[in-house]
Amino acid sequence: MSEMKEKMHTGELYLPGDEEIMKEQVVYQDMLCDYNMTKPSETEKRMNLLKTMLGDCGEGVYIEAPFYSNFGGHHCHFGNRVYANYHLTCVDDTHIYVGDYTMFGPNVTIATAGHPILPELREQVYQYNMPVHIGRNCWIGAGALIMPGVTIGDNTVIGAGSVVTKDIPSNVVAVGNPCRVMREINEHDKEYYYKDRKIDDKEKMANILRYKGINRHCAHQKGVL
Repeated sequence: MSEMKEKMHTGELYLPGDEEIMKEQVVYQDMLCDYNMTKPSETEKRMNLLKTMLGDCGEGVYIEAPFYSNFGGHHCHFGNRVYANYHLTCVDDTHIYVGDYTMFGPNVTIATAGHPILPELREQVYQYNMPVHIGRNCWIGAGALIMPGVTIGDNTVIGAGSVVTKDIPSNVVAVGNPCRVMREINEHDKEYYYKDRKIDDKEKMANILRYKGINRHCAHQKGVL
């Protein structure tokens, strides 16, 4: 392994035009091109490509085409039931971790790569990469930008158009540029799903019980319970 390729995942400065890096990168980019040319009806073909392209691909992952990624998703690690709407962009020069059931609105960008402020280093095309961690059951709104090194906690909602430059804790709603915590997810959210629209109690309880039942069944299968 070349010195530059090793530095891709250490946060050190490196040159992304390294021959070994580019040779591997183009293989996954070709797969990504194939994925983006598939028809919506070709679900099995899409899933097979995702399982080959992605670093990790959980059960039921669905990514609307087109999907854009520097390394064709090779450094993306997606848990179960992750859903991404159109134009998800993953600048995955190092690792991006996404937990189960997380959803992305259209035109979300997750960037792991950065460049030095010093102009002389940028002129030589130096780069550094910092991993991104997105928790379980998050909702990332349309057009959000997630910057290198950020961690977003479980169950958190990131508002549309937000620019996430710092870590965001679990169980909150966070919005803005730069993105800041607006409030915690609370009792009100158990009663209302949108403004004055109430969640139907019977529907809510049926879905919660079904959800818990599925999770308990999966846990038994995995030997957790």
